[in-house]
Amino acid sequence: PEVVNGRTHKATVVDLSPWVEYEFRVVASNSVGIGEPSRPSALLKTKAAVPVVAPTNISGGGGSRSELVITWEPVPEELQNGEGFGYIIMFRPLGSTTWTKAVVTSVEANKYVYRNESITPLSPFEVKVGVYNNEGEGTLSSISIVYSGEDEPQIAPAGASALSVSAAEVEVSWQPIAWNRHTGRVLGYEVRQL
Repeated sequence: PEVVNGRTHKATVVDLSPWVEYEFRVVASNSVGIGEPSRPSALLKTKAAVPVVAPTNISGGGGSRSELVITWEPVPEELQNGEGFGYIIMFRPLGSTTWTKAVVTSVEANKYVYRNESITPLSPFEVKVGVYNNEGEGTLSSISIVYSGEDEPQIAPAGASALSVSAAEVEVSWQPIAWNRHTGRVLGYEVRQL
């Protein structure tokens, strides 16, 4: 609080964080300077409030076929604003108007996995992650795009050919597989000898 005059014996401290323990000291001042601070007050916890900070770094992807993996940066304890803290996960296929909602009750959670056989590989989803506590639902993050899990490639490389380089070496070449929803990301190839 601002400096109060010498006849005042109380002050209101504002802009404190909800559900945080504080202790206070008082110092006296005059034209000569500032005296020694009082002993600290007893610890006092402010009242709980609805959380106002949404999780950050919403992303995900990967996982197995028919899975949507959603990840986020957990909200620190000092910003949870009360007991009963958890996360609200909202997602929908890109272009859909209906959100699916899930609740994660673990304070330390940073991941949610949705499994459904109807999810096609590498499907884009709009995702939001919010927060809640015993006081109510708080802020939601902005929308992020997350892709569902991949399936193994369904197409074989084409145009495989072999060229003898020496008595002990053969050079094998092929046409790369183009990326699409059915092939996913090709991370590598395996050359097999028959």
